[in-house]
Formats: sequence, structure tokens, C-alpha cells
Amino acid sequence: MNAYADLVRELKSLRKGRGVLADGIGGRVGPSLRATCGVTEGDEPGAIRRKVSARLTELAGRLPADLRLATLAAFAIECEARLPLYQDRVHWAAVRMDRDPRTVRRRVDEAINHLAELAAEAPRDRPDGPSVGWRTAELHVVLVLDRSHPEVIERHRIVADRDGLRELTFTPPLPLDRPGVDVRVLYGGTLVDRSTPTLALPTTVIEGHSHDFAIRLRPPTSRVMRPYLLYVPQQPCDLLVLRGRFGDTGVPPRVWALHGASQRDGVDLTRHGNRRVVDQAGEIHVRFRRLVPGLAYGVRWEASSD
Repeated sequence: MNAYADLVRELKSLRKGRGVLADGIGGRVGPSLRATCGVTEGDEPGAIRRKVSARLTELAGRLPADLRLATLAAFAIECEARLPLYQDRVHWAAVRMDRDPRTVRRRVDEAINHLAELAAEAPRDRPDGPSVGWRTAELHVVLVLDRSHPEVIERHRIVADRDGLRELTFTPPLPLDRPGVDVRVLYGGTLVDRSTPTLALPTTVIEGHSHDFAIRLRPPTSRVMRPYLLYVPQQPCDLLVLRGRFGDTGVPPRVWALHGASQRDGVDLTRHGNRRVVDQAGEIHVRFRRLVPGLAYGVRWEASSD
């Protein structure tokens, strides 16, 4: 049996009973899952639970929302789904997904297959850069330009890779200390330093658990907004989804997507990119996966003369 099939079999075994909260967790985690999660022979049960939960949460963060929820519920990683029986957790997920339990069971099987594939494609020790205590599982960005005051709304989902995470420093696309820039934390923390910027979390996040927060950025006028929105992650980021709304401007602007460029290579980030089509609603939708720290991702635009 190959490594992929071994991992699928071990994951299906682990989801039974209490999942990652089962007694005798050391005996429930097979050799393929141990290798995937970095579990060593001397690890205590608590360490095994944290490592397995962290790795499965990390991998599930690269799946669609329904498969991610199915994964976190099936293995009792999601706090609200820490129920004693697998069938109870399936029912919990079915209610939240508005699906019947049989559909959720199929989603779990599908998710497990994808987890095994991702584990093979992304070894645990890949060179993602130095750990800062957390990684971005998802960043969803909405750029609104069809109004006098443009807005950028960011929804972050981060995963702690160590215990005791109380604050984090993130990299916004606009300098928060620029005069006139209105910054609002919509949920998930308190902005304690605009120049860094640093977000204090409402509760401590333990290793392997996720935390969501959202921020709205609003420059004082559209003239202050430069014709590009770029993200240069300083820590690993699994997914960036960016939607831009230019509105009904008659002739749509020309828009380019920038996918992992570096100024060190002599690239002008304000002129580089691949042309993207603006739809009839005046919107674009771009998606980036497995962003490399230090490289730039985003969009730039200019008025069309066509």
C-alpha cells in the first residue's frame, strides 16, 4: 500500500469516536500520519493532539469552505463540534451546511482524500520562511472604487503554530499611519499600533487553532488611492482571494494581476502583471494560492482609452 493510501486509511480511523480527543491518542495516530504531522516517539499525548490538530487545520485551510468545515468537525478540531461520537459531529456539520448527514459523510471522505494529496504535495518541512507564531490560512479582500471614498475590506483567518498567541503584526496594502486613512477593526481584535501595525487578540489562541479578524481601510479621497493594491506577505499565506469593484464607468479600466513578483529582479510592480477581464458589473475576481513570503500579489489598473 502506498503512502497516500496509508494516510487515507489512518485518517478514516482517526475520525472515529472522539477524533483527536480520543484516549490513547498515541495508538490512534499511525506512522503515515505521524510523519505528516511531525509527531515524534517521545511526544506526550497533549503534544500529539496539538501537532495533529495544527497540521490538519493547516491542510484544511487550503480546501473549499464546505470541505474545511467537514474536516474540522469530523476530527473534533472545531471547538463547537467536540462531541463524543463521529455521527454527532456529522449531524452538527449537517445543520451548519444545510445538508443531510449522508452528504456530509461524503464531504468528509472527499476532504480526507484531498488532505492526503496536499500532505504529499506540501511536506511539513518545506522552506516557507521563519515562523512568526502563526500563518494565514485565508485572506479575503474586497476593493471598492466606485465611490468618493474607496474602501478596502480584509477578512483574515490565521492559524497559530505555537501556544499562547496573544497578538500579531500584519502587513496591510496601505500604510495605516498615512494622514487621513481611516482604519476600523470590524471584529476579532484591537489595533494597538498603527505604525507596525499590531493587533491584540481578544483571547489567547493555542497551537493548531484558528482566529478570524476583519479590518476596513478607507483613504480620505479617491485621489489618495494609488492605482494598485499589492500584498507582500511576511509569513506563509495559503490563500488570497481579491475582488475589485470599479463600477459602471462606461469604458472599463485595464486591469492586471500580479502573481509573485519581486522588485529585486528589477520588476516595476506598478507596471507588471497579466491582463484580466473586467466583467459587466465592473468587477474582477482573482485568486492566489500558496503565496511566497516577500513576493508581491495583487492587482493594478488604469483608465482605458479603447
